[in-house]
Amino acid sequence: MRTLLSALIAAGALALAGCGLQPMYAGGSNAAVARSIAAVDVPPIPGRGGWLLRNALQERFGAAGEVNPAYRLDVRVDDALEALGVLNDDTISRERRILRTRYQLIDLANGEILLDATAGSDAGIDVVSSEYATIAAEQTALENLSKEVAERMATQVALTLRKRADKAGQQAGQ
Repeated sequence: MRTLLSALIAAGALALAGCGLQPMYAGGSNAAVARSIAAVDVPPIPGRGGWLLRNALQERFGAAGEVNPAYRLDVRVDDALEALGVLNDDTISRERRILRTRYQLIDLANGEILLDATAGSDAGIDVVSSEYATIAAEQTALENLSKEVAERMATQVALTLRKRADKAGQQAGQ
């Protein structure tokens, strides 16, 4: 039984090695993708949601240290709060906070748009009798949504920059 398990693990490892699967950040902060991500400038984004989103993005992009910007990430944010559950006495019992973004990654060297995408998420909020608790829940939802949307955006930017680096490496090797 143990031999069969070992054989299956070895076969799985060989299959993964043969498919070309590799870590995106192989090489740590010196990897081409990490250096490219660190070179993304995120200009200020209006609104509280924009401020939170920009901070979350800068946190993710700045892992490789300070680098002169080679790219700019233009972001537009739509933050909405809508009532979902309305009781018989016309009071709201449930809200939904929606955070949507439209963003473009621009190469500063030539103005080319490398990525034009959207990202978003939403969260449900229970409206309770305490107004303070409801406001705190709304703000916490915005903070959490900003982190989640920033993670999605950072992943798409990293994939775009990785594909660009791979393409440049293939052209240089020809």
